[in-house]
Amino acid sequence: MAQTSKLPQTPMEALEKVTESFETAAKEFEALKFDAQVPESVRAMAENTVNQTREAYERGKEALDESIDALERSFDAAGQGATAFNRKLIDIAQRNLNSGFDFAKSLAGAKTFAEIMELQSAFIRNQFEVFASQAAEVQELTKKIATDASEPLKDQMTKSFEAARKAS
Repeated sequence: MAQTSKLPQTPMEALEKVTESFETAAKEFEALKFDAQVPESVRAMAENTVNQTREAYERGKEALDESIDALERSFDAAGQGATAFNRKLIDIAQRNLNSGFDFAKSLAGAKTFAEIMELQSAFIRNQFEVFASQAAEVQELTKKIATDASEPLKDQMTKSFEAARKAS
């Protein structure tokens, strides 16, 4: 007659049964231990892969640091350019205001209507020349600001392309 496994009647019997089953499974698992060695070629390949990955990470980190530095220099140049641009606009506004006051003073000193017309005509001609000159000043300054702000980025891109070409 086959022996049937008896179901535990109490929680203590159930605990003993589970503990016995666990110990049996642990012994069977222990018997399955593998003492196989990893081949030297596989270890060397894994080590080489780790080293190459570390080197690639370092190169990438250096490139990122250089790019961040270039952006900071570019932003600094743009900030300085914005300050210079604002100063230039203030200077132009002050010159134009002074010119207007000078014109008003000369008008106040005019004795005849013909003299007023002559002063006004001369002022308008002069203002067209002044405005053209001021527009050229602003354009020149704008080009300088754009060049100064983009130079660090341009230099960084050149370095990056050179590094990529050397790595190829």
